[in-house]
Amino acid sequence: MFAGRNQVMDVYWVAAVAAVGGTATAIQAHFMGLLDKRIGTLESVFITYFGGGVLIGLIMLCQRGGNLGGGAAAPWYAYTSGVLGLLIVGALAFSTPRLGLVAAFTIFVAAQFAMGALVDHFGWMGATARPVNASRLAGMAVVLVGIWLIIRE
Repeated sequence: MFAGRNQVMDVYWVAAVAAVGGTATAIQAHFMGLLDKRIGTLESVFITYFGGGVLIGLIMLCQRGGNLGGGAAAPWYAYTSGVLGLLIVGALAFSTPRLGLVAAFTIFVAAQFAMGALVDHFGWMGATARPVNASRLAGMAVVLVGIWLIIRE
């Protein structure tokens, strides 16, 4: 997949960005859970999206609109990402104060692995087909055992 020194450094950079995103997701889920307990799930989702929407709107305004014109080339289903985002943050806001961060995120990650494996295996929605093999199935089984160990209390 990656070869050479520059490409290895690219992998580390991308992994670091992913780790920052994962860290921010855990903190955001906790904050949304705090809001959920005090004002409700819908209100927590609204505040999350409103704050993010204002910030990205200002950034795009500074960049003279970004590249919104290029969106016409995207498939129609790519535009459902906003609705899926609402489902994600709503599910996090609802589940984290009730299950705890570790249990909620473990279930989230397991569901992501399962859906990711299906999308990769079948090449759905424009994804490059990457067949599921025994190693990946074993890894997902380990995650499922981990979920059971975490939420069995």
